[in-house]
Amino acid sequence: MRDRILLCLAHMSGKEMDFIKEAFDQNWVVPLGPNVNGFEKDLEDFVNRREGAAPLHKKVVALSAGTAAVHLALIACGVKAGDEVLVQSFTFCASSHPITYLGATPVFVDSERESWNMDPELLEEAIKDRIAKTGRKPKAIIPVALYGMPYRIDKIMEIANRYEIPVIEDGAEGFGSNFNGQALGTFGEYGVLSFNGNKMITTSGGGALVCPDADKAREILWYATQARESYPYYQHEAIGYNYRMSNICAGIGRGQMTIVDEHIAHHKHVQALYEEQLKDVAGITMHCNPGPEYDSNYWLCTATLDPDLRIKGQENAYKQVITGAVGGAAGVTHATSTAVTDCQPNDNVEALRMALDAANIESRPLWKPMHKQPVYKDAPAYVNGVSEALFKVGICLPAGPYVTDDDVRYITDAIKASIQR
Repeated sequence: MRDRILLCLAHMSGKEMDFIKEAFDQNWVVPLGPNVNGFEKDLEDFVNRREGAAPLHKKVVALSAGTAAVHLALIACGVKAGDEVLVQSFTFCASSHPITYLGATPVFVDSERESWNMDPELLEEAIKDRIAKTGRKPKAIIPVALYGMPYRIDKIMEIANRYEIPVIEDGAEGFGSNFNGQALGTFGEYGVLSFNGNKMITTSGGGALVCPDADKAREILWYATQARESYPYYQHEAIGYNYRMSNICAGIGRGQMTIVDEHIAHHKHVQALYEEQLKDVAGITMHCNPGPEYDSNYWLCTATLDPDLRIKGQENAYKQVITGAVGGAAGVTHATSTAVTDCQPNDNVEALRMALDAANIESRPLWKPMHKQPVYKDAPAYVNGVSEALFKVGICLPAGPYVTDDDVRYITDAIKASIQR
């Protein structure tokens, strides 16, 4: 039986063990230490570089998760209970859940068709309407680099600056992606990075926040270390969080940073192979950079299926409840009583997922838009139908350092074999 081809897994190099051993040898196994400082410096060097321009001067704080980075960025932007935050609907829940942690309300904004990310025109419509309805401006804007694809940050920043609303870039999936030669996460007030086990690089779990300057970075670091005041005893005058990255995890990150450019190049190579091998397959379209200003890391390679494409076994789609892992190692821990919902991928997408699974190939549907999630059924949403339409026809294909040229051929052959002629 062929080894299972995973959707995306960051590849470990030999350097990680050197940094981890150093941490143990020096007895730095806590949420601070030389590896944390070194990893932050490596990240700053990486995100501050610009193509054909002087480097930026952003500061980076390493944290326990990308979700923690979103949470602290919202706090730094002054988000409190009763406020509203504009957030991309087509995303993972970590973009919106921290808004609710603070008692604020996410206001979802749908996507443009080219990048699949936040629609700038709809964003401005939402801002105007929220001001008219509530008498207040939203406190922040969160665009998301879906599957690594850059958002239209030039237009988003123009709108945000005009209304004086801070932008928190969720670049969790876009580490190594650029727009007009500049790294995602460096355009707005704050930029969110993630180093979960399936990201471009990993620290096993972890994230970071890109900050505009040293003063803001110190404020984030203070919140991330329980907001302790500078007394010889524990004095707290604000609510803080235990969000600092450990020296062990940072050691893994330092090793990963030595090969990050190789990872990015390989993801782009895998994307190009998919494009070449599926270009003549009627009914399947790979999602690609919409224009020269876009430079996606292709964290995941995604495709859409024409609704009338017939996949073998389509009649068996959604016939049984999922009980195991789908697109992740965590599995399903909360059982459901039905295999269907009122918003789900088309039967041909689910049939292709099942066909690939039978061939030991892991795939998954696109993110279900947040405005269609039951937990957010009462949240305001400004929609144009794009994200829901894409969710119904889209699928994610394996990418990452472990995916070889032969693997891509095996995957594309399995896709072709699944189509009913």
